[in-house]
Amino acid sequence: MNFPSELKYTKDHEWVRIDGNVATVGITDFAQSELGDIVFVEIETVGESLGAHEVFGTVEAVKTVSDLFMPVAGKVLEVNAGLDADPSSVNTDPYGNGWMIKVELAADADLSELMDAAAYEALVH
Repeated sequence: MNFPSELKYTKDHEWVRIDGNVATVGITDFAQSELGDIVFVEIETVGESLGAHEVFGTVEAVKTVSDLFMPVAGKVLEVNAGLDADPSSVNTDPYGNGWMIKVELAADADLSELMDAAAYEALVH
């Protein structure tokens, strides 16, 4: 399992890369391995402001569909268009080409609930 130290993580198995006031979000290596082969990602929340823990989309694997949860409050700016053509990139490159959304952090976004790599690794092991 891969847990990049520069990222933050949630108990719902999303990862967050924060760059200024923009956060890139995806699901973790652990999450994609638990789901299995991902066949479809549906995210229709571009332009919406959502609170932390609200559903921003779904990910469909061969045997299940799972909700995707906002790790922090903010406005969904962009969806990874590459996922339409190649949803399996979430399996093969969850921290790179498999990213899901970019979010403009809300002024009151609480980053304190996010875990570092060591805490997330302890959660899933």
